[in-house]
Amino acid sequence: MNPIDQLRAARPAHLGDTPVDERTRAAELSYAMAQARPARSRRRAVRPLWSFSLAGAAAAVTAVAVMVSGTGGTAPRAPAPAAPETTWEAGAPATPERQIRLSARDVLLAAAHGAARQPDRAGAYWHTVSVSRTLFKAADADYVVMDRQRIEGWTPSATGEDQWSRTQSLGARPAGPQDEAAWRQAGSPAEIPVTVPGKLRAKLALQTKPGKVEDGHAPLVDGDKVFWLGRNVTMKDLRGLPSEPGDLKAWLLRSYSGHDTESDAPMSSDAWLFAVTVGLIMDMPVTPQVRGAAFRMLADLESIEVVGDVTDAEGRTGTAVAIEERTEVKGDSEEDGAILQRRLIFDEATGRALASENIVVRPGGHQAGFAPGTRWNSQVVLETGWTDGKPA
Repeated sequence: MNPIDQLRAARPAHLGDTPVDERTRAAELSYAMAQARPARSRRRAVRPLWSFSLAGAAAAVTAVAVMVSGTGGTAPRAPAPAAPETTWEAGAPATPERQIRLSARDVLLAAAHGAARQPDRAGAYWHTVSVSRTLFKAADADYVVMDRQRIEGWTPSATGEDQWSRTQSLGARPAGPQDEAAWRQAGSPAEIPVTVPGKLRAKLALQTKPGKVEDGHAPLVDGDKVFWLGRNVTMKDLRGLPSEPGDLKAWLLRSYSGHDTESDAPMSSDAWLFAVTVGLIMDMPVTPQVRGAAFRMLADLESIEVVGDVTDAEGRTGTAVAIEERTEVKGDSEEDGAILQRRLIFDEATGRALASENIVVRPGGHQAGFAPGTRWNSQVVLETGWTDGKPA
């Protein structure tokens, strides 16, 4: 499937063929390109507006996170001084990170303990805020730009209610000092054409100035479906998930069919469980006990590793649990695809998610030309929590 068809497939049915401006299209593209394998004949049936990226509301982004209103809720660890372990620059070698090899099981069990001890209170809406960052190559110049999107979302706890989103393009900017120098040499354009990887080599224009805030809302799918967790689930499903890791794994694997979450490409059960569980930990209003069970379940997967002292795109330090995956581009040979390290960064003491990100291990495919160690895409959780109010 080419990139344009990929975006069309990702667009929710209720939006139909509604015209979309360039900023929204950029965010939709950012979401689509963040996936490991392009969707072919299969895609997730539903995601809430605010967690489906800008493809999900007329303005949503590739990540999801949450701002807590004054009605309770918790926030991730406060920012620490940035000491990036990876680089946003595509042409520069990655900055070495402290590869602290820890026992994945011990670290994840500690996170599980912290997660299960967090307070829990439900409210009228699950309220989130996040920022996504994705790298694109300038179409007619030798530099890379980083597209940034912010999205806030409200998902109702009651059936029959609307879900709400508030989104904004934060503007594109050169990815690093070398890119900024090249951008200035090109005249510091306010509109930057970028190349969309793939067979069509399509182009898209990114704006350097922030866009206007866009509000949107829509009914829940079927009146009660709020998230995709291997299948479409209700808020009742999420709040009633098993709190024992073995039972949770069995519940999730009932939806596993041997292929990727986004396509029919083969995918191991470990990789599939990792992808689905990252979404559960980052995005979803599960109970603290279920979040703890999710960490314990990951601790039993043999194919994951843990890296300590990782810094996310907001400069916050945490611990990462990671798995490597080869991307697939239709028509490419085995050697042409990239290898990405997919990470979930979390605060080990509390089990709260900080970010998910994709790190280039071996360039190729959509990530061709990006140096190993490049943080190609990042989805940063700012805050999560319940609120009793919806957007004014």
